[in-house]
Amino acid sequence: MPATPPFDTVEACVFDAYGTLFDVHSAVGKCKTLFPNPDAQADKLSDIWRTRQLQYSWLRAAMGRHDPFWALTGDALDFALDSVFGADTAKPDGLREALMGAYLDLSTYPEVIDTLKTLRAAGLKTAILSNGSPDMLGPVCESTGVGPLMDAVISVEEVGVFKPHPSVYDLVRKHLGVRRTAVTFQSSNAWDAQAASDYGFRVAWINRFGQARERLPGAPDAELQRLDQLPPLLGL
Repeated sequence: MPATPPFDTVEACVFDAYGTLFDVHSAVGKCKTLFPNPDAQADKLSDIWRTRQLQYSWLRAAMGRHDPFWALTGDALDFALDSVFGADTAKPDGLREALMGAYLDLSTYPEVIDTLKTLRAAGLKTAILSNGSPDMLGPVCESTGVGPLMDAVISVEEVGVFKPHPSVYDLVRKHLGVRRTAVTFQSSNAWDAQAASDYGFRVAWINRFGQARERLPGAPDAELQRLDQLPPLLGL
């Protein structure tokens, strides 16, 4: 008799957006020709941009402040531009505007669309749960074709606080009407995966880049490298 799939009781698959479905570094990749020295500057800027974007979400939450993720994305980009080009140095013409525009047109990882189609064909509910504001998520879901494959695209703007606050994860029950243990949550961010586990979701950490585990409450039920490794855990 075959082994029972680890996620056999799952009714809904919920996904973090940025870094899990959408490649956050593709924004810089689409704008490399605007960098004076792309080999030395582009990847460095992309790493700083992403790191500060997340840090600013946590710091605002700790301060009891909230701004839409789009505003944080712009603030983080300004910090990254100053870090790479110098705070008192003129930046390449049009670079900031191009990068912000590209963030609304990120690429998906190669396996994303087919994986979502497999889950939908099996009758599972699917949703995005993201720090992103609706005016960010709408364009990227439309341009990539992810939107029609989702039952819900859920933004933290409904509760006015960023992940990993528990009230964010509670939005899934509100939108999909499923109990916590019937949800499998997928994120490439270890801190997000562990917080979702601590909340009570089943969790697959999509560890695309071989990162070390965070020392936080919660533990993923599975550690995968790609999203297309999820369907077999569901018996598909």
